[in-house]
Amino acid sequence: MYEKIKETENFLRGKGMGNADYGIVLGTGLNQFITHLKIISTIPYSEIPHFPVSTVEFHKGNLIYGEIGKKKVISMQGRFHFYEGYSFQQIVFPIRVMKMLGVKNLFLSNAAGGINLDFKKGDLVLIDDHINLLPGNPLIGKNEDSFGPGFPDMSQPYSLELQQQLKKCGLSEKVILKKGVYAAVAGPMLETPAEYRMLKNIGVDMVGMSTVPEVIAANHLGLQCAAVSVITDECDPDNLKPISIEEIIEVAGKADKKLSKIFADAI
Repeated sequence: MYEKIKETENFLRGKGMGNADYGIVLGTGLNQFITHLKIISTIPYSEIPHFPVSTVEFHKGNLIYGEIGKKKVISMQGRFHFYEGYSFQQIVFPIRVMKMLGVKNLFLSNAAGGINLDFKKGDLVLIDDHINLLPGNPLIGKNEDSFGPGFPDMSQPYSLELQQQLKKCGLSEKVILKKGVYAAVAGPMLETPAEYRMLKNIGVDMVGMSTVPEVIAANHLGLQCAAVSVITDECDPDNLKPISIEEIIEVAGKADKKLSKIFADAI
């Protein structure tokens, strides 16, 4: 794995991707962050050695390198999911490459269902903690000591400093970032009413199908990270209405401008 990551790093450096300060992972329906970048280079995932290729049609599948102010940024325009058939090692491969390219801070975004009934469609919620309900994680197997310790601490998986930074920038944009616990599930189907009740009972505020493997890998690597969920549907098991992925993308898209500006301001 380490040799593959080095090969990918060398390829990207050869394409002009130098040391970066921030990494960004853009979730479902969230792409406007790119408009804040002074783009230096764009490379499709399909051209990058050992990179998975996103099979989800609404994930664009580009690695973008650019600047915001004096900061260099690497942005993933689309991520990889367990439900696509990828291993956890493949899902977090780009995060490990970002670390090799100098990234110290990682921002992540996702679309999520609101279990907490105080959350409404379009709300932006800082992930304060998470529960991993995926059938595994990217650290299983022999530890690669060059990545991090064999038993990494997860007492504060999301950086308080970066969260404060995002909250402050949100207030400047007249956006209040709420806070909650995110659960990652396998998908790709959405949850049943009984599953929503179970998630609420174990302390979950919002649910999605991503982010947690990347955060585990980031903590293992020693990266500071913060993540924001866009609430795209309200998951009240007693009043549950059918929802399509098209509706989820539409709601995420409406919140995208606000969230992208907050990320850019924070950087």
